[in-house]
Amino acid sequence: MLRILSIFLTALTLCVSTAAYAQSDDPDEVVWVQIEAQQSLARATDRARAYATLLEDVNGFAVGGGWYAVVVGPYRRADADIVLRQYRRDGLVPRDSFIQRSNRLRQQFWPVGANVLGEGAVDAPNGTIPPQQPDQETPITEAPASQATEEAPVVAEVTPAPAPEPEPEPADETPAEAQRSERELNRDEKKQLQVMLQWAGFYNAGIDGSFGRGTRNSMAAWQEANNFEKTGILTTLQRAALKTQYNAVLEGLGLQTVRDAQAGIEMTLPMGVVKFDRYEPPFAQYTPTGDVEARVLLISQPGDQDTLFGLYEIMQTLEIVPLSGPRERGKSSFTLVGENGRMISYTEASLDNGEIKGFTLLWPAGDEERRRRLLAEMRSSFTRMPGVLSASAGDASQQSIDLISGLQIRKPKMSRSGFFINDAGNVATTSAAVQSCSRITLDGDTDAEVVLDDTARGVALLKPKAALAPLAVASFASQPGRLQSEVAVAGYSFEGVLSAPSMNFGTLADIRGLQGEENISRLALRARAGDAGGPVLDRTGAVIGMITVAPDGGPELPDDVSFALASSTVVAVSAKAGIKLPSAAAEGTASLTAFQLSEKASGMTVLVSCWE
Repeated sequence: MLRILSIFLTALTLCVSTAAYAQSDDPDEVVWVQIEAQQSLARATDRARAYATLLEDVNGFAVGGGWYAVVVGPYRRADADIVLRQYRRDGLVPRDSFIQRSNRLRQQFWPVGANVLGEGAVDAPNGTIPPQQPDQETPITEAPASQATEEAPVVAEVTPAPAPEPEPEPADETPAEAQRSERELNRDEKKQLQVMLQWAGFYNAGIDGSFGRGTRNSMAAWQEANNFEKTGILTTLQRAALKTQYNAVLEGLGLQTVRDAQAGIEMTLPMGVVKFDRYEPPFAQYTPTGDVEARVLLISQPGDQDTLFGLYEIMQTLEIVPLSGPRERGKSSFTLVGENGRMISYTEASLDNGEIKGFTLLWPAGDEERRRRLLAEMRSSFTRMPGVLSASAGDASQQSIDLISGLQIRKPKMSRSGFFINDAGNVATTSAAVQSCSRITLDGDTDAEVVLDDTARGVALLKPKAALAPLAVASFASQPGRLQSEVAVAGYSFEGVLSAPSMNFGTLADIRGLQGEENISRLALRARAGDAGGPVLDRTGAVIGMITVAPDGGPELPDDVSFALASSTVVAVSAKAGIKLPSAAAEGTASLTAFQLSEKASGMTVLVSCWE
């Protein structure tokens, strides 16, 4: 009798709980079937990839606390319950898989780049829900008593109650066990733990690998913030969770170990945002694949110290290495950092046993946390392998004077001409050549600074930052040139494409401008924009003026009409700047031959470049 009563009470309880569940759940609610959770993003990604070969609708989401869940869905709850039972019965998912609600899911990590939260339910996979026959009624949930037999009882198909949301994982170690496992960490691992706590905002002392009161307090604060028992000693599981949080900033970069046998380099690369493009010795080039404007170069070539130093200089001429940033060169290695408003470039290379190897990472400006962390991963993983990139690797069909190994050479914003006005290396040039420049160079490699920029007169004076020894120095004529006399102009007509200044010969057409300007002369010769700032010489080699640009907004002038500022203007600006000039050329000096005139003009003329 008691046994019968017990069975009755149990059945009654089951019915009541089932009825309560049926009344509380919406069959159209969008839910998921959670089949696995991992504390490693990499491991969770691998598991999601594996499940995707067996099941449809596989997705992966962060669920907080350093955990990453692999789920299938989203389905209507009624469909999800059937899918869960079917997959359990077929052994496709673990027995502890359960229904998960959307509000527990956070950022999606699988498939890469997907974001299906909030997009509504999809149909359950074929085969998990049997097709409905046209004349079939909706299945009853409880069979008539007359059909029940003792041998084969008919049990109502009851939708199981949803599994409770997972409780926080218990500590994997007691404080004593955690302390013992902590003692197995080496000093670098302890320093890394302090770095991660510092990154998380819980530690602000020195990174010394010593776990004193400050480190213990930071561990306790992190435990409290992450719903762990507050002991001040991180367990193995908790250290892993902290590391997962620390590495979350690298999500989506697709970090992979790349082994390049041709270059003889193995290292971790962000293959989620770059892909291999081509070999252009000494570089293996990886170019962007999407919105992140990132690039990677693997550097590999045979050579000695001279080759290394030459690479150091060449890299700084490339557009991918901006001018601003620290540079350091040692006996067998160098580092280059270049940055501007658009990008940050980092290069390191070293010489070992006749092989020069290294890499360049180019990353968008304004994403410093990811760049810094990625760079640390790349540097720590860099491994030399036997061999270097062959000089014949790649496709040499695409060549250009503006390219080095397929990379664009940095070009100045503007290049004009100038000329030396004294033995100290001071240079006179047109004022237009020095406007809005972050850097000014003479002949492409000597930095210069502006001594005086007289925009009203159109003359700028420069001083080299390194000592120069001019081949020739201007001597200014004391009198204006004679009308219709022969003149010569030296200048970088093609803005530095040619390695030496060009010479142009003509006549002095007028000692005034078109509107009677007394400080401007008109020349009967053709001058290009690059000639602006170059010297105008008479037949004795004395400087009688400086080429200037034609006035803007005026009428179209004949090709053989050019203009020059009077030499007296350059002399006046020099006096204003306190620069002492050589004595003026004596009157009656003998004329020079064309060769002598060209030699003197070329020796004093210099390329002035303005860089952004």
